[in-house]
Amino acid sequence: MNNLLSVPSRVISKINEQTQAQRTVYPILLAISFGHLCNDLIQAIVPAAYPMLKDNYNLSFAQIGMITFCFQLSSSLLQPLVGSYTDKHPQPYSQIFGMICSMLGVILLSYAPSYAMVLCAVILIGIGSSIFHPESSRVSYVASGGKRSLAQSIFQIGGNTGTALAPLLVAWLVLPHGQQHLLWFVVVAIIAQFFYMFIGNWYKKVLVHQASKAKKVIRIPELSKLRVNMSIIVLLLLIFSKYFYVASISSYFQFYTMERFGISEVQAQVYLFYFLLSVAAGTLIGGFFGDRVGRKYIIWFSVLGVAPFTILLPFANLFWTGILIVIIGFILSSAFPSILVYAQELLPKKIGMVSGLFYGFAFGMGGLGSAVLGWWADHTSIETIYHICAYLPLIGIIAAFLPNMKKVNFREEV
Repeated sequence: MNNLLSVPSRVISKINEQTQAQRTVYPILLAISFGHLCNDLIQAIVPAAYPMLKDNYNLSFAQIGMITFCFQLSSSLLQPLVGSYTDKHPQPYSQIFGMICSMLGVILLSYAPSYAMVLCAVILIGIGSSIFHPESSRVSYVASGGKRSLAQSIFQIGGNTGTALAPLLVAWLVLPHGQQHLLWFVVVAIIAQFFYMFIGNWYKKVLVHQASKAKKVIRIPELSKLRVNMSIIVLLLLIFSKYFYVASISSYFQFYTMERFGISEVQAQVYLFYFLLSVAAGTLIGGFFGDRVGRKYIIWFSVLGVAPFTILLPFANLFWTGILIVIIGFILSSAFPSILVYAQELLPKKIGMVSGLFYGFAFGMGGLGSAVLGWWADHTSIETIYHICAYLPLIGIIAAFLPNMKKVNFREEV
């Protein structure tokens, strides 16, 4: 007791401050997760509306792919730039401005008089997404309290849930009534703004607190610059294999099931929902285990472990297609929280830039994949692309070249 009383009050204050800093702020994580749900729900109405847009504008598969390409390009190119800027100049309320941009895109898409206006609308939605993700990922990082994979998975599951809900809501609200009923999603954008204001107010207080501290200590991995750069390249290649395959599902799985099994448009939306819901579940479980067993092993299991199921998918009947698509979504999605946090640990001084780079690259690969696969489907068949893309997850073997971050030494820098 006497020893405790002899400790200077400033030391006790510092210990309490560190304990507070390490606490996981679950209300903020849940709020940013819901904000991610709203953002990605609005994003996902674009691919969910593809069958309707194809009929309304008499589009080819290549033109469908171009819609995804324009959307993903606008949401990918800006993200590293936004992230790099906010590393130096944090913007607590940037999510609000991003959602305004997305809302304008939804309004334009609802009344688009031509294919060209459809492209402009999805570009606006993509720009809104590019503003949202880097700073929101940083908020998740700050609120994690050290549970970074878990925090990232909570953040990511909101987005995945929004993506999963989109095809069901489009099938319920839009397909039976027409394209103008996409305006219902403006309500989602308005609700999201209240959550973004709550998050922004909290993050602004965090920034003020950080600015009042004389020094900020960052843990730097003791790896050579070459090893760090090579690891980033490996992670980006894994993102390529993952999102190129995901593009084949999100953009064309509806058409695949309708053409091969003769089911209706609404039934096809339900099968897509199965995939997207399993993606949400896999993201949460992957983040939970990433903190415990090591992110490298989760990455390896996710990207390479899904290969047997993707190879089986083109040969399955309708029943087994439903089973396999759930397994594929669950396993494939478990990697992204670990990949992103792994990259943040490699470059801890550039959290916003890294988040923007990986989200942007993921969206960019999705857009490129949709454009290439759409052109390919027009020149071969919709079934052919699933026979070819089935082997993409085998690229996951290169995860063997990633260092085990649990065994890497870290040094502290101010």
